Amino acid sequence: MSFPTSHKTVFVLDHTLTASSGVKLEMDSFSKCRSGSTSGNNGSSGPQTPNQPQVSLIPLLPITTSLWTCAVEAITEYCRIVWDIFPGTRLIRFIAVDKTIHKLSSWNGEDQNLPNLMNSFMALGPSKNIGVGKLDLMKGLRAAIEALTEPSAVQHEKRTSLTESATKVLNKGRIILVSKINTEDEIRVFKEKFHEALLHLNKVAAATDNLMAINHCDLVLLNLWPNGLACTIPRHTWPDVSTIMSCEFTNMQGGVSLAPTLCNLVLKHYDLASTTVTGIPMKEEQNASSSANYDVELFHPSAAHTAILRGIPSETAHLKTYREGADYETVTLKWCTPRSNASIELQHCSSAYRITSVDVNSRPSSCLTNFLLNGRWVMLEMPRKSGSKVISHMLACHGGDIYIHTMYTSRSILEDPPSISEGCGGRVTDYRIPDFGELLKANRLAPYPEPAPGSEGPSTPLEGSREHLSRHTKYWPITLSSTSLFTLGSNIDPLTSIMVKETITDDEVVECKQVILSLMSMEARGDPLPSPIAGQRGKGMKREDQYKAVWTELEQYLQMHLHSPAHEKVLECFMECHNKVATPEYKGDDKVDIDQALKELDDYNYMTEREKAEFNMAGGGTKHIPSDLIVPDSKRRHSAPPPLAPMGRSSGVSLLTLWENKVSSVESQPCYEFQGRSRAEGNITKLYVNLQKDKEKEDGSRKK
Repeated sequence: MSFPTSHKTVFVLDHTLTASSGVKLEMDSFSKCRSGSTSGNNGSSGPQTPNQPQVSLIPLLPITTSLWTCAVEAITEYCRIVWDIFPGTRLIRFIAVDKTIHKLSSWNGEDQNLPNLMNSFMALGPSKNIGVGKLDLMKGLRAAIEALTEPSAVQHEKRTSLTESATKVLNKGRIILVSKINTEDEIRVFKEKFHEALLHLNKVAAATDNLMAINHCDLVLLNLWPNGLACTIPRHTWPDVSTIMSCEFTNMQGGVSLAPTLCNLVLKHYDLASTTVTGIPMKEEQNASSSANYDVELFHPSAAHTAILRGIPSETAHLKTYREGADYETVTLKWCTPRSNASIELQHCSSAYRITSVDVNSRPSSCLTNFLLNGRWVMLEMPRKSGSKVISHMLACHGGDIYIHTMYTSRSILEDPPSISEGCGGRVTDYRIPDFGELLKANRLAPYPEPAPGSEGPSTPLEGSREHLSRHTKYWPITLSSTSLFTLGSNIDPLTSIMVKETITDDEVVECKQVILSLMSMEARGDPLPSPIAGQRGKGMKREDQYKAVWTELEQYLQMHLHSPAHEKVLECFMECHNKVATPEYKGDDKVDIDQALKELDDYNYMTEREKAEFNMAGGGTKHIPSDLIVPDSKRRHSAPPPLAPMGRSSGVSLLTLWENKVSSVESQPCYEFQGRSRAEGNITKLYVNLQKDKEKEDGSRKK
């Protein structure tokens, strides 16, 4: 059994920290009364009687606390937070060092409380103005290592139990040295000497039965400096000195910065988190008829926030904020007015953790604590960017201790099992339940004979079933709202049931091609597609966008089901109909316009045998029409004549086709060359023939 590093902690305090911390405490003025004469005033405006005493105020200078006082206050607050949240499970011992070693407590449970700690410090007395060297501090660190080798009561019980885990009990701990360190060389000496002492005492502990060797020790050096003076040594955390030791260095400055530094340490050492309850209504102390909203910060194990912080970090980032003047994050939750039937209502909670107030002496914290200790409970609301409010936590008291409960934000495990048409976060009514039933039927396991030796196919029935299931589930949307292809119903059958087969016949290829061309005809006629969800509210997609989504999804579906060359023929038909460029999975031929292909197909199917023969001999445009889609003449004669195509997009001739036909007809006309440019021999072309004829007529008339 592995105990955490926070199971045992030893504080080593430098009892010679007599230097001033720079923190001043203002003292109340001292009043002195004496009998006086009737003359003079005592600060009041009225006359004095002969026997009335006179009051004089003697101002007192502020008192400056020492570094030792700041250290004791910080450690006391550190222990209060730990013992409030982990009573009896996190143990702390104290060792004071001057010229001698003072062991102030033990691992016993009766020493793990604040009254005993304050009595121990009071018996120790104030700090001594005695010069203490680093050798004396190393003696205190050595005594702390010896204290860690002593097993706690629970460790002794585990290691002496007659179970298999008795020999697997690990001993870990933390030693915190509080002193004033001036240079980095002192830190290096502490690290080296501490590591040597740890290795030596581990050997001593391994040779005895009543001690436990330390598997890992965390050395924390707290450098306590006066307020207003900057420390020249930066905060630093080193990698593990060895497999059994790690070390970190932190500066602690007296004054207002002492509390945030302490909070950072306790959150890190015991894996705690901060929650700020905001919007607490409280009556004003001076005016009971008015109220104001206050905030109270609480500490608790970080596991209480796991449920609300699980997910995408960008969506939960707004829950965390930095507290003013601190380096750690806090989660802000809003107060909800408690109900009056708390005693009869069972809340659905997943976990509960003890809490403690950060500022325990403040009036808002005291009022919240008393409110909960009186048997009331408080719901906490998680802020959201949009949507309705979500109750994520609850504060309640059990047995004199206050707990924060993590609520279920979705479905409770105490409720009935959800229907297949429901999901987490709300009802989902568009599951493909009938299609899922067909999928189950198509993949049921049945007795399977052993394959013959040398036969092709899967070696075992299990592999065959896996391949069969893999083909059926390569593309299978769960809901109707996430697909456009599978909402077509009979319009897409039997393509979806044929393409999942391992091999398909030529007749099945023809059926798939007919489905594709049928959808193309529906688009050409402007037929609407069925809605994916019955009773869907709001404005749906445009008809062009619906068909575009169907073609995109159908192409993806066909690309995923290329199990044989016959499957590739279906994809080839689709690519030709949409003028698609050849893809790596598909090597297509020439592209064709779907309108032109449909027109040629209709015209060709209604030709006589003689017309078909002449059309084929003349090199007609049926090269893009599959031969298996041409209707025989025997069937054509009993079918209805082709309907007249209306004007517009579905007329069978596009604007581009009309323009190309016009250009080709103009180019086919004979081009007459200018006779004057003719190069034929003996051919002399006269220019201005009409002018010459007019001149000859004029000359003839003159001769007459």
